[in-house]
Amino acid sequence: MLNKNLLKMSATLGAATLGVIATTAIAHADTTYTVQNGDTLTSIAAKFNNVDVDTIAQKNNLQDINTIHVGQKLVIKSSSNKQTKSTAKVEQTDYTPSTNSSSNLSAADQAAKDWIAYHESRGQYTAQNGQYYGKYQLSLAYLNGDLSPENQEKVADQYVANRYGSWTAAQQFWMANGWY
Repeated sequence: MLNKNLLKMSATLGAATLGVIATTAIAHADTTYTVQNGDTLTSIAAKFNNVDVDTIAQKNNLQDINTIHVGQKLVIKSSSNKQTKSTAKVEQTDYTPSTNSSSNLSAADQAAKDWIAYHESRGQYTAQNGQYYGKYQLSLAYLNGDLSPENQEKVADQYVANRYGSWTAAQQFWMANGWY
């Protein structure tokens, strides 16, 4: 009979080899956070180990997740769970992942692009947060006055290609920093 610790360690190493990370959620006491200039619910969620944006919105009775104000106090239910929203949660929203916005992307890059769009704006081309606009929350200066979905897609692809090289790399950066 194998030692349970050895078996557990082997399973963990095997999961790590496959790129799977196991996490354990540990609940902590609620924290009060004061909104700073430049904050978004997404960036605040990332500061608290990727606490779910919808959870923050519900906990604070926010009607619009794209509207918060400097100095506003938010109650954050903190957790050490670093996993992001489950696919099941995404499917329950009005957001539909794009299927043809970037036909030249690999399946992995298209999935990363859809993930970023969901986490930035819930996939809404008209979402606005200060100087950031649209599906990918791009600076209004980057969009040069053309807020059309087509221009947002084009500019987002150019931005990611120039800054990260791929949507997959942009998603990895976003997951580590709460923005891209």
